[in-house]
Amino acid sequence: MGQRIIGLTGGIATGKSTVSDYLARVHHLPVLDADIYARQAVEPGAAALGAIATRYGSSLLHADGTLNRGKLGEIIFNQPAEKAWLEQQIHPVVRRHFEAAMAKLTEAPVVVQVIPLLFEANLVGQVSEIWVVTCPFERQRQRLMERSGLTAEQATARIHSQMPLVGKVALADVALDNSADLPTLFRQVDEALQHAR
Repeated sequence: MGQRIIGLTGGIATGKSTVSDYLARVHHLPVLDADIYARQAVEPGAAALGAIATRYGSSLLHADGTLNRGKLGEIIFNQPAEKAWLEQQIHPVVRRHFEAAMAKLTEAPVVVQVIPLLFEANLVGQVSEIWVVTCPFERQRQRLMERSGLTAEQATARIHSQMPLVGKVALADVALDNSADLPTLFRQVDEALQHAR
């Protein structure tokens, strides 16, 4: 049997980090996180950050040269064409980070890749199985409001801007239901890990 590469995805605030932290902490699995790579892609000096500043102006940068994520979020959140442009700058960088990290993990029997945009960024081909963390809409919205200080309307809009969870679940090998407590969620993770796809 070849290397197991788990593509862990889900919606915003469904519990992906909770699951990936558990896999790293309890099962001692290597976890590669697309969000970390995406942040590295826009660090000062990175080509993508230069392209963003050129396109939108230096007002999108803080005084220290770092990206003002809030301002960028306002632009891309309301303009699908701009969101698509930004993703074209960042996704190739994220892909290269994954390739470099995986090259160092050839001996690892199981690797977890946390990829929120697994389907949207068309990265399904780089994993051997797909796990989706899901939870009811109300719980997702509440978590997002608490975590990011958003209003109910803002949180709803963010959730609806993503691929619907039901669509992700339909394409997944494993659906982890995060609607109860953590022990229940972790039990599902343990079981999914025991049963190779």
